[in-house]
Amino acid sequence: MRIHLALRRHVVPLLLAVGLVLTASATAHPATPRPVPLRVATYNIHAGAGEDEVFDLDRQVRALRSLDADVIGLQEVDVHWGERSQWRDLARELAHRLGMHVAFAPIYSLDPEPAAGTTPPRREFGVAVLSRHPVLRVRNHEITRLSTQGENPLPEPGPGFLQATVAVRGIPLDVYATHLDYRPDPTVRAAQVADMLRVMDRPCPFRCPAHLLLGDFNARPDAPELTPPWATLRDADPGAPTFPASAPDRRIDYVATSAGIALRRAWTAPTGIASDHLPVVADLHLTRR
Repeated sequence: MRIHLALRRHVVPLLLAVGLVLTASATAHPATPRPVPLRVATYNIHAGAGEDEVFDLDRQVRALRSLDADVIGLQEVDVHWGERSQWRDLARELAHRLGMHVAFAPIYSLDPEPAAGTTPPRREFGVAVLSRHPVLRVRNHEITRLSTQGENPLPEPGPGFLQATVAVRGIPLDVYATHLDYRPDPTVRAAQVADMLRVMDRPCPFRCPAHLLLGDFNARPDAPELTPPWATLRDADPGAPTFPASAPDRRIDYVATSAGIALRRAWTAPTGIASDHLPVVADLHLTRR
């Protein structure tokens, strides 16, 4: 018993001293949070059709699966739109087949065509985000649009700028998906860029999450209307063109990142003619802010 008491008198103070040293060391040199890896992609799916104009969703599922991406922004997504996509809900079907969460934002939401004895869903066309990580919130913002669904349209606010907040291992991330105007005149695209930046720069009640912008911009990187985003966003340049898929000669598809996201590498994926575009894929690191 005396031996045990003697040991206790010497060992306990020693352990306390070691604990204090370790605590002080941890306080003086706090652990640096490890970056969280994330693979993202953007892909214009051409309403489920390939560059050969054949609707083949199986082919697109294989293409999307080959990307092995955690988050994917999609453009030209049909939801019960028409015969060209067999009246199917491409957003939900792709998410289900890939085992991912989905957020969809219609650009157009039209009354269904009459059908005897049924109540068909609305015909919708827009953009989507697929995510392996939970989707916390979805918003469909308006930006300037020049409609393709009516005669003599004028530029006016319209929906279809998707914001999906996802939780990546406890880190909130705002993922924006967009599809900009295709016309040669850049006026509408310039207005859309300004509108998107206003949305992304809105104040937050707390610290704003980092954000991604994924989309088909329908403009080359040196287009004047694309100058403003690069003041605050980084272009994940894949170093290769994205359109048309079989013989690409221009880059019009983009992954852009905000502060709080480190770019490791970016590339165009060899998905053949599964769509008329090639996907842009980027490996990123998120940091806790």
